[in-house]
Amino acid sequence: MNIVIASDSYKGSLSSLEAGEACKEGILRVMPDANVTVKPMADGGEGTVTALVDAVGGSWMQQTVHNPFGEKTDASYAVSADGKTAVMEMAEASGIHYSACGPQDVLHASTYGTGELILDALDLGVREFIIGIGGSATNDAGTGMLRALGASFRNQEGEELPEGGAALADLAAIELEGLDDRLKECRFRIACDVENPLTGPDGASAIYGPQKGAGEEEVAVLDRALKQFAEVAQKTLGMDLDRPAGAGAAGGLGAAFLGFLPSSLEKGAVIVADVTDLAESLQQADLVITGEGGINHQTVYGKTPIHVAKLAKEQRTDVPVIALCGCVEPGYETVFNAGIDAVFSTVDKAAELEELQEHAAENVARTAENIARLMKFC
Repeated sequence: MNIVIASDSYKGSLSSLEAGEACKEGILRVMPDANVTVKPMADGGEGTVTALVDAVGGSWMQQTVHNPFGEKTDASYAVSADGKTAVMEMAEASGIHYSACGPQDVLHASTYGTGELILDALDLGVREFIIGIGGSATNDAGTGMLRALGASFRNQEGEELPEGGAALADLAAIELEGLDDRLKECRFRIACDVENPLTGPDGASAIYGPQKGAGEEEVAVLDRALKQFAEVAQKTLGMDLDRPAGAGAAGGLGAAFLGFLPSSLEKGAVIVADVTDLAESLQQADLVITGEGGINHQTVYGKTPIHVAKLAKEQRTDVPVIALCGCVEPGYETVFNAGIDAVFSTVDKAAELEELQEHAAENVARTAENIARLMKFC
């Protein structure tokens, strides 16, 4: 029997690879002759860099950069074994964990450190980038990142604007002469699982600003500022950066990539599956096992298990797809209409979170073993 395991990580417990290997161990207890393939997966959020490094090899890099508030911090990213591709999460340099999530924080937070990470990779000879843009503290339309890469954002008097989204209300000109020439040789694949435009009631400020500390007044200030950015960008580039799907991701960082760098916004799970050649492995699969820490009503919106199921059914419509998870939450039934045939919780008893995390691998292995025992009768 050919079995493919393509699970996301279990947050705080297991990496994608660790979850997959635990599942494999449980299966082989019952089916020692099974051909079991483990493919690390992720959806562009936390754990994506680790999953890709585990899948294709590579090295971890660390660089001192500026966090969203200008303080120095150490941030990590990975470079593939061939040295051609960098895999990053913008949250490493510009994430919400740096923020107290107060009104002043969201007004002034900057993506400058993300640009510094890109510069570091450019210096290493990297020209291909995969960047996850979830978990940001910022609402600056990516201007901090672009400033680190050599762009300039000026007011009517020709003065450089301060960092942060609020300052963009005074934006009069975008100067790109200083943008690093090496960027023209690059390709950026941006893991983006939201479709919000830059401004308006569904835009970056209105939808995600409150999570970062914005009250009604700050949301209004930031929305006007990003609208001004979009208007000046339209004059500079001849391109609408306000309405495209995903432009509002990470406080407008999606718009910066779309307009100023050779980029594509893609679902995170699509990128990871492509890099790991998951579809090819699924062609001969007799059973597919996927999963993540929790499965609920949100899982159907671009999460790893759904993409794995979609790919599996595209290869073979009759292949069973089983999802394992730490907890089964309300609304999980929606996954049955999206390609997943059964969902199993790996939790065997009521316990504190710390205990469940400590025993996560053995719980996954035990659940996989029982699934394998059942499959022997099919």
